Amino acid sequence: MFQLENKTETKKSLKKVGEKVLKDIETGNNPSLEVPIRALSNVKFDEKSKMLTMGKATAMRYFFNVAHVRKFVQTVEAAAVAKELLDVDKHLSLREAFYRMKRTLPDSNINLVDEQVESNQAIEDLELISNASRELLHINANKMGSVAGKVVVEDKGDRVDWSKLGSGGWSIPSNVEEIEFKKVNAKFIIYMEKAAEWERLHEDKVWEKLNCVIVSSQGQATRGIRRILQRLHIEHKLPIYVLTDFDPYGWYIYSVLKFGSISLAHISERLAIPEAKFLGLTADDIEKYDLKKHLIKFEEVDFKRLDQIANYDWFKNSKDWQRQFKLMKNMRSKAELAALSSKGITFISEKYLPEKIKNRDFID
Repeated sequence: MFQLENKTETKKSLKKVGEKVLKDIETGNNPSLEVPIRALSNVKFDEKSKMLTMGKATAMRYFFNVAHVRKFVQTVEAAAVAKELLDVDKHLSLREAFYRMKRTLPDSNINLVDEQVESNQAIEDLELISNASRELLHINANKMGSVAGKVVVEDKGDRVDWSKLGSGGWSIPSNVEEIEFKKVNAKFIIYMEKAAEWERLHEDKVWEKLNCVIVSSQGQATRGIRRILQRLHIEHKLPIYVLTDFDPYGWYIYSVLKFGSISLAHISERLAIPEAKFLGLTADDIEKYDLKKHLIKFEEVDFKRLDQIANYDWFKNSKDWQRQFKLMKNMRSKAELAALSSKGITFISEKYLPEKIKNRDFID
């Protein structure tokens, strides 16, 4: 978990990174950075906390090393961009940071970064080296989530009522640390992977009828979404129910929300929600609601993803999940939540969700 909490500490940390590199140069040493390893080999599942955690293994990255120099320079450039942002008190999106870093090195035809994945990785490495979150470095992800419910927050001095924002709801920002919850009137939260299902639930005012908060993303949840879910869960004791497709990738989204992810294991304590429950489509729902004709046949990549998930340490000893994995594999198929609309336009809102929640038909 990151230890730094404010702008002043972050600037000092970045200065130390620069001073260390400068000292190497002045003393004639090969400039280097010590970077914690972000890989499965350095990640473990903590049975006590029920979260993925990062180990202590690190790797040295040297300037005078052909295999290291590109990533070394990319990380130093990311630090320079972050320092500039902090100095002028401005923010950049990850995409803007990529273009800020993308330039051709003098007297060459080599770009510092060619793809955004490179700048993203450099920024994540900088987080670990500086011990400051990306948000403290003033670099934000795109807003990709919506929320509605009987909640009032204060954001940058503005009071926002999540129940009075029209058909689009409130767009969840990348950095939610400074958001203050002024009023929270809800019994639980339903998080869903697809905006289309959120729109269905919002139009049907599920958040009002079931007295809950509804949250969506587009695929994997952003850090801002995961953090605001965790804050509502911890600070206001709201249970989190995850609604996804009957699909290995939907189940992986649930896994990341609940236990954390390999690439962000270093901040699981600020993102993971071990008490989250799965509310989405199961093999039993396919049978119960007669959705077999809406099944989508597996491709080879689906079988591989399912096998990967089934062998995760955090799923290995779960009889309920292993049963679902086996049933899905036998079906050789997956299904989308949208298939429920075949039972009626508002079926998911008026029957499926109320029944599952009332009967506590969850998987832990």
